[in-house]
Amino acid sequence: MGRVRFVRFTDDQGEPLIDPRAYLERLPELAPELPPGAREFATDPGHYDFHGQRCVKDLKLRSQAWDPEANALELFFRHNCWKHEEDLTIRYAGLRSLHTDLAVVSDPVSTTFDVVLDEVLPHQGGCLHEIEFWGGTMVVAADDLTAAWTGADCPDRSR
Repeated sequence: MGRVRFVRFTDDQGEPLIDPRAYLERLPELAPELPPGAREFATDPGHYDFHGQRCVKDLKLRSQAWDPEANALELFFRHNCWKHEEDLTIRYAGLRSLHTDLAVVSDPVSTTFDVVLDEVLPHQGGCLHEIEFWGGTMVVAADDLTAAWTGADCPDRSR
């Protein structure tokens, strides 16, 4: 598992570049194969709008919670006050696998767990959600996912 298929993070010379266009071009083909919650999340018009409130870029992974009885995983992402007005919680139902390759840091202010971008793909009757962070990747395979945006406290909105 690992490494997104369509979203590019470097150009042909290896220079940093975040480009979801190849994924967005394939998304109309992929979306009908996704379970309902994953489809709704992946096709949200704001998901890849870098200037939009609901773009996942720059969210910070805050915590995770595992519910063994429900076989569910929740990831909690904190907003970026310069960009978002909401936090994001993603709940994976019917968790099939979780693979992480994340840097270990002692500095809580580190950008290591800031989201660069993600991809949601069909996978064995469910979905595969790969999240690329500045400090590694997380790949979740599940029956489906639901994404919920909730209001966040961000007192300083000056830019």
